[in-house]
Amino acid sequence: MPLNIPLRPNSSSITVMEDAGFYKQKSANQTGREKLLKHVPLEKLMDLKVDYAFKQLFGSDKNKDITVVFLNAILKKSGRKVIKEIAFTSTESGGEYVDDKQSRLDFLAITDENERINVEIQFTNKYDMVKRSIYYWAGIYRSPLQKRMSYKELQPVIAINIMNFNLFQQTDRFHTMYHLYEDEEKFKLTDVMGFHFIEMPKLIRDWKNGNLDPWNDVLVRWLLMLGMVDYRNKKVYDDIYQELEAIAMKDKSVRAAFQNWEQLSMTQEEYFAYESRLKQINDEEAAQREAELRLQEAKEKAIREGREEGFVKGLEEGKKDGRVEGKQEGLAKGIAEGKAEGIAEGIKEGEKSTQEKIARRLLINDMDSETVAETTGLSIERVIQLQREI
Repeated sequence: MPLNIPLRPNSSSITVMEDAGFYKQKSANQTGREKLLKHVPLEKLMDLKVDYAFKQLFGSDKNKDITVVFLNAILKKSGRKVIKEIAFTSTESGGEYVDDKQSRLDFLAITDENERINVEIQFTNKYDMVKRSIYYWAGIYRSPLQKRMSYKELQPVIAINIMNFNLFQQTDRFHTMYHLYEDEEKFKLTDVMGFHFIEMPKLIRDWKNGNLDPWNDVLVRWLLMLGMVDYRNKKVYDDIYQELEAIAMKDKSVRAAFQNWEQLSMTQEEYFAYESRLKQINDEEAAQREAELRLQEAKEKAIREGREEGFVKGLEEGKKDGRVEGKQEGLAKGIAEGKAEGIAEGIKEGEKSTQEKIARRLLINDMDSETVAETTGLSIERVIQLQREI
């Protein structure tokens, strides 16, 4: 069924800006309408998919009203009660080990129904997002439990994950929701657990294909606002802005969000902090890429050395088998088995040595132990041991 989307005026003038230098302050479809952005051009807006900018806009008490609308747009899809009020609480989640650093949540809100909502936005795909989300959920769920409290007093926790990358290959939907259900009859076990995953590239793909209706879908208009500025690909979607500008004339929450977003982007101290966070993200991605390249080099070296060691070992075993059995097959069998064993051992030792070298290097540069473990593939226990040795 085709979507009932209002026609976009002068749609032929709408473009995706690859280069911010070509930005024109007034486009054809702004004529006769008050501009939504008054002081900052599109290319100067912060990318709201960067955690710092996202938290400053949606995780602040002064913007609590727009955060409530945004959260309701997400939770409405899963049939939860409408949120009327929220209060922000501590955004630290303790580590599992003594030497772990604190994990910083993007923001954690408590609703008027005493539900906890943890919202995480991830710019880079460097974590196991599913396990990370469950780990954070578990910590938040059990944290209020004190001595002499009943388990009945534990309240629901909903985890919302917004990702600047695709995660699930099984579906083309940009918003998926997860709960605990009985396997056969599919009834829900409990309402204390809920997970939302939003994949921004799928949303932008649907927008480009004309499959979204921000006029009649509140969640879509908010997510399009998050996707409008794309720092990673150096793009600003002027067509999304034009659509949201028209919608904002009727949606006061979207209008207020744009006004606060503009104010945030034009504040010198805030923009400096935002750019510092971008630099940190770029450095982390470069370190992760270097680690991947070094591991690949180690694997290739291990394979080469494993072949040589395997041939020698295989020849010795083959001679032994040949003498005992008096058959040529013994020599061939020994060489084959020796090659396989030598390659496997060479790869294993080479990987382990390189992983630990990289881990020490990252720890010296103050990367937290959890990130080092995820980057190198070492166990968290081994990373903590290496940290103590430095």
